[in-house]
Amino acid sequence: MSIEAEFLSASISNFREVKTVVDRAMAQVDDEQFFAALDAESNSIAVIVKHVAGNLRSRWTDFLTSDGEKADRDRDSEFEMRESATRAELLSAWEAGWEAAFRALNALTPDDLAKSIRIRNEPHTVVKAIMRQLTHAANHGGQIVFLAKHLAGGAWQTVSIPRGKSPKFSEAKA
Repeated sequence: MSIEAEFLSASISNFREVKTVVDRAMAQVDDEQFFAALDAESNSIAVIVKHVAGNLRSRWTDFLTSDGEKADRDRDSEFEMRESATRAELLSAWEAGWEAAFRALNALTPDDLAKSIRIRNEPHTVVKAIMRQLTHAANHGGQIVFLAKHLAGGAWQTVSIPRGKSPKFSEAKA
């Protein structure tokens, strides 16, 4: 396998891991917790989901052929929550954003990696754009996991290796 093919495979795998961990974390909070903000300057899980969904849709739709900041995206509104917003509608947008990402990623070939795309009219190689998006998704994913863990409290079930279980985990992988 070429290094380019390995990069694409690893990128897709890492995006899937981010989504899986975040989905498992979000499943542990109820609707009230999903919309709860820790304070006036903090984002709720719902707001982060709305933002990531908008970002994914914008960046990955027509990935190779149009600017990653779509004209119809209103980024600032992603940080405002309508009172009538529902978890179901936000998770639907979340899934649609991830679908756009995986559709674009799975369509890429090793030859595409050196191509140039634009995000907010700034040129990026496809490699740079992938890394930028993976970092963005992981950063916000970590925020969601932190919030879900905090909000779930004693009911929290870890989404990674449980404390004190590293040796057992490593043994199982051997």
